[in-house]
Amino acid sequence: MASPRISANLPPAIDPTKAPIAFGRRALPKLNEEIQSPELLTQQRALMALWDLVHDPENVYQAIQIGFLENFKTLLLHHDSTVRQKTTEILYIMAMHSVGREGLIQNEIIPVLAELLDDPVDICRKNTHQVFDMMARLPEGAAGILQAGLIPLLILRLKTELEEIQELILGTLSSCLRMEASGALATGAIIVLKEKLTHPSETIRSKAAWAILEIGTHPEGKRPVCEEVVPVLVSLLEDTDPEVQAGAAGALMFATVKPQGRFLALRAEAIPLLLRLVAKESSSARLSAIKTLTMLAELAEGRRQLLAHTDTFQQCLRDPCEAVRRAAEAALRVIRWRP
Repeated sequence: MASPRISANLPPAIDPTKAPIAFGRRALPKLNEEIQSPELLTQQRALMALWDLVHDPENVYQAIQIGFLENFKTLLLHHDSTVRQKTTEILYIMAMHSVGREGLIQNEIIPVLAELLDDPVDICRKNTHQVFDMMARLPEGAAGILQAGLIPLLILRLKTELEEIQELILGTLSSCLRMEASGALATGAIIVLKEKLTHPSETIRSKAAWAILEIGTHPEGKRPVCEEVVPVLVSLLEDTDPEVQAGAAGALMFATVKPQGRFLALRAEAIPLLLRLVAKESSSARLSAIKTLTMLAELAEGRRQLLAHTDTFQQCLRDPCEAVRRAAEAALRVIRWRP
């Protein structure tokens, strides 16, 4: 579905071609002084120059050593939106490099960035969430976001933010939920994510399903997933987007670990839809579908239905993927079991 995109265009008065970048790393100390200048235009131009330089990981390392990140903590709260925009853009580029992510974590940028969650400028908020998304991909970054108590705030923003930013929030949540789910569960994450499972955007549906999958990996998360979202996840197995199907199948795989999840999935007629995914050789949901069907085969009714489809699993025994072959073998053992 088409939606407005957040513009990163700068005010016409800002000319990046006038930024002093000719001396590369040798310019960094001077730029560090200029971003602290009382002259707004000087600050803006220095940030333009730095934005260009930090695309090089060596310059990122040098900038961290010089002490740019301490100054960025002040600039993130600057009254000028262009300064905030360029500062968050620089931090995002730095976060794309491993040395940059580590530097941001060590310099405790996360709590300061959190102040921009309510920034009135869309691009500043988007840049902020891009930084969070990148940092959360490191266990230390995800831990930092959790420790800063941002999960309830991120879940709340899912209700109101622009679609582009919702996508980023869901990515951050998935990385953090992989480590811990209790805080998210306490703030009603399941209800909010359930709403996103039926969002018009394929990306948001997919990322919401993956976030629920991460919740389902935790013992305390399985029960609320079973109680709230199993029928919706089953319906997503028919989604037109393969990533949505894969996320839904993965979430169902963890939900059906619980007997209640198996009963609900069976009642929602998940078996025909899962068999369809297993039969698609190119389906990224294939392995999860086989494992979910194995869970459902532990119920007498599930076994009865699946006995007529053992040929589907037999074909998987010749699959080039070893994990698929092993899962198919396990499924056949459970389906053919006799009390």
